[in-house]
Amino acid sequence: MLQIILKSLKDILSPSVLGFILKVSLGAFFVMAIFFWIFWDSFSHLVASLVAHIPFIGHFAIVQSSGSFLGALIVAYGLIIVVISILTSLYSPKLLLKLAKKEYGIEGRDNSKITKSIIYNIKASAIFIILLILFLPLLFVPILGQIIMLILWAILLKEPTFYDVSSLFVENEKNYKGYKSIWIVAIIASLFNYIPILNIFAPIFAQIMFMHWLLSKAYK
Repeated sequence: MLQIILKSLKDILSPSVLGFILKVSLGAFFVMAIFFWIFWDSFSHLVASLVAHIPFIGHFAIVQSSGSFLGALIVAYGLIIVVISILTSLYSPKLLLKLAKKEYGIEGRDNSKITKSIIYNIKASAIFIILLILFLPLLFVPILGQIIMLILWAILLKEPTFYDVSSLFVENEKNYKGYKSIWIVAIIASLFNYIPILNIFAPIFAQIMFMHWLLSKAYK
């Protein structure tokens, strides 16, 4: 796993990957800026109502005012990550095929189906957003909140990322879905989300890590 991490870190510093990240992140921020400009009042009101239900302290005015703002930022941050993940999923195949050919001499082939990829992304994003809203009060609890958030980010990345990568390099993805180390890859990639600016690297870093992880098993 250490070798996979080191290879992935090296890849994300290459000009082609950095250029890809720049385009995807700018697109995501543009889309979400328009969304929040139109719906911010309704969005912040929803978050405020959730903060008010935090056990024991939610009824305090200071918690509702400061907590609502912080909660809105947390959910908004999560939504931006969702959009970056979806755009990365849709536009990364050519980049991954290029990296695989360069590093492994493997041509690969794009067997992914856009509809199936979108379904995986919508499913993972819906689960992520629903759980994020449900667990929002717990995110304010030190340590526990960070652990929950890490798991949620891993859920967002795991299934759609695995499908996107496996469709490029293996015939039957089901032969590899049972490995528990898939979760380790998703969790490690999700750690990027804790670092401002570097969070935009998380989705493509997850894809590159899955590529190295999968090719190390499929082409031993």
